[in-house]
Amino acid sequence: MSSATTDQKPAAVEGAHGHHVPWLSYLSLAASTSVIGSYVGLSKLLVVVFPVFLLAFLRFGMAAVFMLPWLRRGPAEKPLTGRTRFLLFLESFFGNFLFSICLLFGMKHSSAVVAGVIMAGIPATVALMSWLFLRERIAPRTLFGIAMAVGGIAMVALDRHGGGEHLGDTSAWGALLLVGAMCCEASYVVIGKKLTADLPPRRISALINLWGLVLVTPLGLWQAVDFDFGTVAVKDWGLLLFYAIAASTVTVWLWMKGLQHVSAAKAGVFMVFLPISTALVGLVLLGEQMSGIQLLAYALALGGVVLATWPGRPSS
Repeated sequence: MSSATTDQKPAAVEGAHGHHVPWLSYLSLAASTSVIGSYVGLSKLLVVVFPVFLLAFLRFGMAAVFMLPWLRRGPAEKPLTGRTRFLLFLESFFGNFLFSICLLFGMKHSSAVVAGVIMAGIPATVALMSWLFLRERIAPRTLFGIAMAVGGIAMVALDRHGGGEHLGDTSAWGALLLVGAMCCEASYVVIGKKLTADLPPRRISALINLWGLVLVTPLGLWQAVDFDFGTVAVKDWGLLLFYAIAASTVTVWLWMKGLQHVSAAKAGVFMVFLPISTALVGLVLLGEQMSGIQLLAYALALGGVVLATWPGRPSS
C-alpha cells in the first residue's frame, strides 16, 4: 500500500449539533493502547528469557528492519527541519528510553498499588502538559471525563492490591521514578501531537524507533556480551519478533494516526484502555476473577472516555 493511501487522513463523521467527530481517530487510539495492554503478559515472558536492555535492543533492531521502507520521505513531504529532528529525538528519549528505565527501576522499589495509582495519573498529566505546552483549550466536560478515568483506574489499583496494604514496600526513590515514568509517557503524547502536524504516522514511527535503537544500543551490546543466545528456544524468537512488530510498529503507528485529529488532552484519556485490555486478557485467557469494585471502577474509567469524547459540544 502506498504512503498516500496508508497515511490518508481518517474521515470525520458528523456528530450531534453538526460537530465533526473523528471516530476513526478514536478507534486508532483505543486500538493502540488495547494492543499494548494485551501483550503485557508477553513482555513478562520475554524478560525471563532476555535481559531488559538486550530485549529492548533486539526489539528496536527487528522493528527497524521491518520499517526500513517507512524511513523514505514521501514526495509531498518537506525535508526534516532541525526542530523536527529534535522533537523526534525527544519523543524517543522520553517515550522509549527514559520511560522504560524509570518504570522498570521504579517498580523494583515500589509496591504494585503505588505504581498503579501513580500511572493512573497519566491522562491528567497529559491534559496539564497539553495546556502548558500546546496551549490547548480544555472544556470542563473533558476535564471531568479525565477525572473519572483517573479515578477509575486508581480504584482498580487500590482494590486489586488490597488498598493501603504493602505501601511500606515503596521508597521515596521508587515513587519518584514512577512519577518520572508518568511524566515521560505524558511527554510522549504531547510531543507526538506536535510531530503529527509535520510528518505522516508511518515515518514518525520509523524515525522514533530508529532513535530508540541508537539510544539503547550501548546498553544492549553490554548485556549481549555475556548472554548465551544458544539457550533461546525457537518459540521465544518467534515471540520476540511478534513483540517487536506489535510494540514498535503497530501500536506506535496507530497512536500517531489517532493523534492527527484528536487533541493531546483527549488522546490521553484513551490510556485507560491499557489496563482494561490487560484485565480482559486475564479474565478470558487466564481465568482470573474480577471483583465488583473493579467492574465498577472500569465502568467509571470508560465513562470518562465517553464523557471526554462524546459529540454535541464544541471540541476542546
